[in-house]
Amino acid sequence: MWKASWGRGVVLLLLLVPLLLVACVGTSSSDETGTGKTAQETEDHKGGPPSPKAQETEDHKGGPHSPKGHITMVVVGCTGDLAKKYLWQGIFHQYLSSVGKGHSFSFIGGGLSPEDKGTPRLFDILAAQTCPPEVPEARCTLVKAQFLRLVHYRQLRNAEHYQALGRHISTQLEEEGLEEAGRLFYLSVPPTAYADIAENVKRSCRPPPQGQGQGQGQGRGAWLRVVLEKPFGHDLSSAQEMLTRVAKSLKEEEVYRIDHYLGKQVVSQILPFRKQNSKFLQPIWNKNHIDRVDIVLKETLDAKGRISFYDQYGVIRDVIQNHLTEVLTLLTMSVPRNLTDCYEVDRNKQRVFASLHRLEKGSAVIGQYQAYNTEVQSELNKTKDHFSFTPTFAGIAIHTSLPQYEGVPMLLVSGKRLDERVGYARVAFKNNVFCVEDQSSVSCKPRQIVFYIGHGLLRYPAILVSKNLFRPGLVSSAWKEVEEENGDELLFGLRLSDYYIQTPVVEREAYTELISQVFQGRRERFVSADSLLASWRFWTPLLRSLEKEFPRPYLGSPHNANRLDFQLHGRQLRFTSQDAVNLIGQENTHESFQVMHGKFRGADMVSAWPEELVERLARDMEEAAEEAALSGSPFHLALSGGSSPLALFRRLAQHHHAFPWWNTHVWLADERCVPPGEPDSNFLALHEHLLQHVRRLPYFNIHPMPVLLDQRLCVEEDGGAGVYERDIARLVNASSFSYVLLGVGFDGHTASLFPGNALEPHGERLVTLSESPVKPHQRMSLTFGAINRARRVSVLVMGKGKHELVTQLSRIKDAADRWPITKIQPTSGKLVWYIDYEALLGQ
Repeated sequence: MWKASWGRGVVLLLLLVPLLLVACVGTSSSDETGTGKTAQETEDHKGGPPSPKAQETEDHKGGPHSPKGHITMVVVGCTGDLAKKYLWQGIFHQYLSSVGKGHSFSFIGGGLSPEDKGTPRLFDILAAQTCPPEVPEARCTLVKAQFLRLVHYRQLRNAEHYQALGRHISTQLEEEGLEEAGRLFYLSVPPTAYADIAENVKRSCRPPPQGQGQGQGQGRGAWLRVVLEKPFGHDLSSAQEMLTRVAKSLKEEEVYRIDHYLGKQVVSQILPFRKQNSKFLQPIWNKNHIDRVDIVLKETLDAKGRISFYDQYGVIRDVIQNHLTEVLTLLTMSVPRNLTDCYEVDRNKQRVFASLHRLEKGSAVIGQYQAYNTEVQSELNKTKDHFSFTPTFAGIAIHTSLPQYEGVPMLLVSGKRLDERVGYARVAFKNNVFCVEDQSSVSCKPRQIVFYIGHGLLRYPAILVSKNLFRPGLVSSAWKEVEEENGDELLFGLRLSDYYIQTPVVEREAYTELISQVFQGRRERFVSADSLLASWRFWTPLLRSLEKEFPRPYLGSPHNANRLDFQLHGRQLRFTSQDAVNLIGQENTHESFQVMHGKFRGADMVSAWPEELVERLARDMEEAAEEAALSGSPFHLALSGGSSPLALFRRLAQHHHAFPWWNTHVWLADERCVPPGEPDSNFLALHEHLLQHVRRLPYFNIHPMPVLLDQRLCVEEDGGAGVYERDIARLVNASSFSYVLLGVGFDGHTASLFPGNALEPHGERLVTLSESPVKPHQRMSLTFGAINRARRVSVLVMGKGKHELVTQLSRIKDAADRWPITKIQPTSGKLVWYIDYEALLGQ
């Protein structure tokens, strides 16, 4: 069906070609080819499709250009999302600008599907391509028809397919007698496929050496260029492995690693702007005048639809390690004498990386929008108790030892579900002017240069220089100075009328710019192997230190208010709102952030949004510990495992420095039967998130459960449960813990007391072995008897996924066999439920 409809479209288009040609010729004395007619016109007159040879010949019949040879471009992954949105548009625009300038072309779309399925998908994409607005419609129609006839689809699934592709390219060159200029492969595929495809290209599709070319190409060797898309690794070691594997097949000068941010028009003009305006910038582009540098990329969208990728990478790997870091180097590197010399550009970048101070955990603040974890569970088929530590927001403070910028903070910020979609780099200068009377004077206003990458308030790319600095020269003839119509609107504290504003005459898409650079063999806007490794060498230590950090939850715009605001303390970053954040708004909405007190199952209940709830629980726990210390009694604290308490542990470690750890004994409420160093160990999680950060807790006051005895795990004959029970009886007065913290699972279990575990027969036992329905199955747990003797028991319930559980528990009476949590009924102590709004209200 597609062939019939596509054929009718081509026939109709060809019927219009003579009229279109009259229009094209009539508007100009000669076509771009240097002749009065084009290759397409000649071939239409003959009644057959244009061959590359005819295309090249007609381009130069009587024209000023000498033939430059034939280029074959292969897009592997030709019908994927990236190719559909950006690549074919960029390739078509490159062809449009190249017609009549000496090259002939062939375009091949490669994919995993067989040709009968891949071909219609590819041509549906190609049919949707458009020309830049400045191109006349008649010319656009004509060149697009010619472009479509130069494209065909091939299946590229295995080595045999690449061998067939290599033979096809050679045969075409031979039959047409073409001189070959080069072959370009664009790999729009997952990075795991790079090495194998590179090997196939090397074996089957590399151009022949000089003197062995096809057709008229026997005098010189053709080039090979292979374009790779990010991500280029997950950390330093994986990046090194990827480079090593690809290097077995391709030379470094043949590899073009695309960071599309380097194709953004504003980003590509940072160095030219600095060079063009050096006489103004040289005196002030240093630590004596620069206050700070902000490089920001904000998004309003969430991660839905790409969770499988995003959850492995997170915001730092996704956009900060590459896009924003590249902008940082362009702002701080020495301006090269030759801006097109890729080797000089790269050397200057290397000096920047070598000067950057090592990032520590305190160099960053991270957050995660609250719906993210539910999206992870849904798209990755994770269980309801799975928690992802992947940050969706990050702010990072970077410092350098370069004398020019020493002490100047450079803040890199990015996140999802924020207030606007915008990207910019802002250089804020110090202002020592004090205006005595006229505070609105331009001299008193902020002094700044903004490289506005796009979207946001302006909606177009621009370079803005505040008028109290200098009037910049245009970066090139392709840029113009504009007066913003909405001059009273504010941007970074200044009215738009207070800026000199430059913007491109014609806006170009980043991929279009970079594809053009690849065709020209220009490498200065691509990521070299040395720069890639230097970047990962810088970022990997921070990424490792944040792997188990609990990101600050945020609701997502428009409800974030100042929740993600942070401030700099020396070289450390901290969120400004460490305590409760009170959002003013209507009652019972996301904007109501107040703590609510009530009753749940007859016991006291505290409810709030997650971070406020955790802060309140930590404060209540600290008060109980201080009360015990004042009375002269040890504070015996029993803590459950799982993901819910991790935020509490981090809170206690970071913000409750007055907690009387010297008077505290830490016990476990339950433990998995795994070695203490295994990731599933509750004790290991407790140690990593709390104990190792506490300095005044005596070592002998820490009591892990003895699940490993005689090199065996939880063997009943070894008596581990009895050992722990005797320790409790010996150290804890009346075996009554001061405080027990519990969670509750979706099946109603608490600690490691699961439904159907013969819960009643424990009698006076304090510790028991139990069986979990999920791996690892064996557990050790405090019994109901031990828990219900405690003076204070808290149950922490968090997350929208727990809403159904909370609803069920609010309706049922005691049913320990089905809902073990209902058995928690302290005999003389107090039970308090801590339930966040998501679990309580389902919001």
